Amino acid sequence: MSTETSPSPSLPPLKPGTLYLVATPIGNLEDITYRAIRVLRECDLIAAEDTRHTGILLRHYAISRPMVSYFKFNEARRSTEIVGRLRAGEKIALVTDAGSPGISDPGARVVEAVLAAGFTVEAVPGACALVVALTASGLPSDEFHFAGFLPHKSGQRARRLGELGRLPGTIVLYESPFRIERLIRELVELLPQRRVVLARELTKKFEEWLRGTPVELAAEWKRRPRKGEFVVLIGPGESPLPRDGEELEELDGADGANETDGESADTPNQDLSTNS
Repeated sequence: MSTETSPSPSLPPLKPGTLYLVATPIGNLEDITYRAIRVLRECDLIAAEDTRHTGILLRHYAISRPMVSYFKFNEARRSTEIVGRLRAGEKIALVTDAGSPGISDPGARVVEAVLAAGFTVEAVPGACALVVALTASGLPSDEFHFAGFLPHKSGQRARRLGELGRLPGTIVLYESPFRIERLIRELVELLPQRRVVLARELTKKFEEWLRGTPVELAAEWKRRPRKGEFVVLIGPGESPLPRDGEELEELDGADGANETDGESADTPNQDLSTNS
């Protein structure tokens, strides 16, 4: 593949003083758009969360461009540098290790600084683990709430899961291989009758889907623990849990019985299934 940096004759050139947020593959290197490849090839600089990781992608597509790193602990300093280079008319692509910049990854601070300085930010859409998992989960997608990663501390995690459990629609979380078993145990305790989908290693060779209640998933985990990055999807209850300080109103014609959110023994369980 050519490394020529001049713009394609049939396409508009990249605009000076513009920051391009380029979505990159979440596993399978084929999951990248033609536009993303063109932006990476024609930009003046690539700001990467990890230059070593991004280097693998660039070598795969025979792209050779200057790179600088940006991550949680240097994002403020790097934002100032990026703004200065945009002011000089450069065209900069910003990428994370996988997926869309700013989605549970660095990037938001850079975007904020660039916009505050009066420069243009353009998103180059593409792979996103959140969307991949939601669309293939089999859970409702007309309303969903993305919560990223849960806090590390037990009390904060329990409170956060309680808050999320009161929301209507499907809940989507990211979880690391080091805390996924812990999350399953928490769901057994807090949301035992919900339908849960675990999407592991999406688009990679060992992609796997686990579906069931938290109790069923805990039993499967005891049989064979898994490693890898996870997207966790929690299906909605039949009605939202009451918020703190609120009482459920009696339903007309329901013999005065209150309904919760479907966390009762009468809620049918979905059979556990795996799809490796």
